[in-house]
Amino acid sequence: MKQWLERHVQTMVGSLGRLWQQPFATMLTILVIGIALALPACLHVLVQNVRAASGGWSNALDVSVYMKQSATLEEAKSVADRVRKRRDVSDVTLVSADEALEEFRKGSGFGEALDALKDNPLPHALIVRPAEEFRDPAHVATLTSELKTLPGVDVVQLDTEWVSRFNAILDVVRRVVFLAAGLFALGILVIVGNTIRLDIENRRDEIEVTKLVGGSDAFVRRPFLYNGVWYGLGGGAIAWLIVAIVIMVLGDPVQRIAGLYGSSFALHGLGVEGSLALVLGAILLGWFGSFIAATRELRGIEPK
Repeated sequence: MKQWLERHVQTMVGSLGRLWQQPFATMLTILVIGIALALPACLHVLVQNVRAASGGWSNALDVSVYMKQSATLEEAKSVADRVRKRRDVSDVTLVSADEALEEFRKGSGFGEALDALKDNPLPHALIVRPAEEFRDPAHVATLTSELKTLPGVDVVQLDTEWVSRFNAILDVVRRVVFLAAGLFALGILVIVGNTIRLDIENRRDEIEVTKLVGGSDAFVRRPFLYNGVWYGLGGGAIAWLIVAIVIMVLGDPVQRIAGLYGSSFALHGLGVEGSLALVLGAILLGWFGSFIAATRELRGIEPK
């Protein structure tokens, strides 16, 4: 096992040395791989940030329950306590008619007109937030229908059509990201495979001599596999750097725009898990592309 590990370490270092002897060609290949990986990675970061900016749509899924005009505050509190005991409800907020009128007075600008009213035209209301595990459309619809049957309830309102539309758009964009990632991954396989094929052709005489003295295809293929690993590692690092630069460049303008709307939202990058997935995926693509090319090319090379 120790000898096996030593051979692999020697081959890995040796392959890196060969790539270092051709810095321009090596860097060009790594840059192409990095740019190809950075494009779907940036789209993925965009989708994740848009979802984060939405706040999970937790507020949009709140159910508004309006009591009848004749319902008293005590009756509204009784209904709120009853709803709060449901296991599919995480929180219930009671908004009294006086509180609702005061909030409307501050936000509408019709203070003097409201003072002319003899009675408060607004009913007591409940803001019901479904529990996290019961926020799918079926459970929310069931909750809404059951809230309508409670005594003293007049109207139950839930407006999530715009949320569903926006989520549908995000799902389409996410699928576009997956398709783009697949196409770019295929392109990376072609790039690495073609590079390894040219490298094998340049070392054809060396390979024939190695096979002549008993070297197996697996032994001959090993340095080319490590070449693919180095290409993938370099490309993944370049892709991560590009994404980080994009986040850094756009971070301040996005934060200023969010501040104008009273939000503290800030752009987030790939994170630790996303970064590891990007680099490891790049390494895997580089290894797989070199494996396919080397296996195919070495079959046609035999000592004369």
